[in-house]
Amino acid sequence: MALTLMVALGTTAQAASFSMKRGINLDIWTTWPDESRWGDEDAILPFPEWRKTEGTADLKLLKETGFDFVRMPVDPAPFLSDKTLPLREKLFASVLESVRMINAAGLKVVVDIHLVPSGGSRSIGMAEVMEDKKQFDAYVEVVRQTARLLAKEDPALVAFEPMNEPVIDCGDDKTNLWPERLQRLFAAARASAPPLTLVLSGGCYSSANALAKVDPAKVPDDNVIWTFHSYEPFLLTHQGATWAGDFIRYVTGLHFPLEDAHRDDLRGTLARIRKAIKAEAPRARQADMLAYLDEQIAAINTEKKLDGLMDAPFLAVESWSQAHGVKPEDIFLGEFGMIRQEYGNPYVMPADDRAAYVRDVIGEAERRGFSWAIWGYGGAFGVVDEFDGRRAEPDVLDVVRGLKR
Repeated sequence: MALTLMVALGTTAQAASFSMKRGINLDIWTTWPDESRWGDEDAILPFPEWRKTEGTADLKLLKETGFDFVRMPVDPAPFLSDKTLPLREKLFASVLESVRMINAAGLKVVVDIHLVPSGGSRSIGMAEVMEDKKQFDAYVEVVRQTARLLAKEDPALVAFEPMNEPVIDCGDDKTNLWPERLQRLFAAARASAPPLTLVLSGGCYSSANALAKVDPAKVPDDNVIWTFHSYEPFLLTHQGATWAGDFIRYVTGLHFPLEDAHRDDLRGTLARIRKAIKAEAPRARQADMLAYLDEQIAAINTEKKLDGLMDAPFLAVESWSQAHGVKPEDIFLGEFGMIRQEYGNPYVMPADDRAAYVRDVIGEAERRGFSWAIWGYGGAFGVVDEFDGRRAEPDVLDVVRGLKR
């Protein structure tokens, strides 16, 4: 690894070649085929998945709305599965074709290698990559190959993010494994694509606090943009999300901001949530869930508390950037957003609540000179589409349209 890092540093560019301002995550994960079908060309191509439903006209609409770039998630699992060996060349070619399609529509693109949290119905996910040295080695090779694929693209139009939301060094276990892995990913990407701007994050889900633990001097490269994600307050942004833990699935009906809800309405909503927890949650978890609900509500039940919670990630990153001499234009809020509707859940978050949240977060980012990308295009958090090709309410996109150019 040391030799690879030395080679990478020897070819480093002297300044960031990629700039961005306002973006959206081009995420559509609702129809991805089971791994057993990954050898079927008709099932897996074109790739990534959004190519099955969205085309040039849809991309041009994003440009007209006011976005100047998209963050394009690319699931690396097919490149780590033996099922796709006969189609590997076509998969890479389709990724490159997708990048060029985005550029042709007048948008820049951040190519984001985006693992799902764990394998599940597939053999490879974030858990497998982080817990198995051989799998991490294989992942680094995918990063190397993808960087090589993109190396000849215009560096003013294409940037490369080698890992999304690394699940490592979280909790109170005091581990510090991410710096070594970050250097490996950086070295593999930089050696294979000297001109490209690389988008790098801290560990633990690319959180602001994790980025604040990174020493950027350990990645001595000016052609880097540093990224963090924020979904604060999680209690409001992930209501009903069954995949986000065993508590939040019971929480729906809370408004943003919370103080705007009539107190009687809020009491009724909390009573309904508590009733659902008591009726449906495992008995051993109920007391903890009820106490946690009260704790989370207490943390956001005034404007001052809510503003403080939403400000905290930005303040942490701002302080870190000033301490290390990182320019605001080299900081990227790569994900933020508010759920619209969980898959299969009848509750739909009010569109004006989602618009108010997005407006507030954009304001926090732009006041500091950070670029940003909303999560996301379609599905549970969709701001363009919801499900099955149906359009989402226009409120969030209207916020983007209304921004000063």
